Amino acid sequence: MNPTTLNGAILEKLISAAVAAPSFRGSRPWRYRLDPDTGTFQVRAVPAPGVPEPEAAARALHVSVGAAVFNLRVSLAHFGWEPAVQLLPVPGDPDLLAAVRPIGPRHVGDSPYRDLYDAIWRRHSCRTPYFAHCPTGAVVLELIDAAHAEGASLTLPRTEETLRLLRLTAEAEQRGGTDAGRAVGSGGRVHEDSGAGAAASLHPGRRPLVAVLCTPHDACADWLRAGQAMERAVLLATAHTVHATLLHEAMEWPDLRAAMRTTDCGPGLVQMLIRFGAAASGDRSPRPPVRGSVESG
Repeated sequence: MNPTTLNGAILEKLISAAVAAPSFRGSRPWRYRLDPDTGTFQVRAVPAPGVPEPEAAARALHVSVGAAVFNLRVSLAHFGWEPAVQLLPVPGDPDLLAAVRPIGPRHVGDSPYRDLYDAIWRRHSCRTPYFAHCPTGAVVLELIDAAHAEGASLTLPRTEETLRLLRLTAEAEQRGGTDAGRAVGSGGRVHEDSGAGAAASLHPGRRPLVAVLCTPHDACADWLRAGQAMERAVLLATAHTVHATLLHEAMEWPDLRAAMRTTDCGPGLVQMLIRFGAAASGDRSPRPPVRGSVESG
């Protein structure tokens, strides 16, 4: 590929797609730098404030950056390039979390991401009640395969285990003043985007799907892979008109995260709960501007 073909309009689209990725507490902990000689995008970390534990903050940062890296991969493929990714490419530069480079042309129709680019712009965290069980079994299998392709696992615990995990999520929300305040609206009612709201929705006839995202290990590279797996599954769900909500609150508290370990999901390390279902569209948060996410150099 000739890097000069990355014109300004395409570059803006690529970065816009990357910064449209979900990030915990809206932190958007990333910066991008383009090497004009090789066409390589460097994805650098910006520490995220407001997470109670240092390890939890690092994990949240890496998972968020992983989601942005996946969006960058999807966008490069959409514009006809094969993306190559190196995680943590320079051991002496811990803030450089990934390098993404277009290595050659690829026919858009051959891309494994061909249905996901449009989903980047339609994906949003659903903050309205989930009113039905969804997705179908065939879509669930696709979601499981999507996570597996990124080095993670997506598994479905039994109903009683799901309720236990959601109760842990609700406890985490109660510990965090900001989340607890957001979860409780007028009249003291709990909104459905909270863990407590998700747990309350699990009664007969009103049962969304809650999946557990795990990785085999718990190092920085695993967190980056978890973010890519999370985003791939969520974009795939969006492409199938399935809504998704990321339930990460318990990951911020070491004791609650340890309690999330479940035999229903095997020996992996839990990185996230993802709630899938059907819901009213609700309001979408505005997409962040590209300016401020790009570094010169």
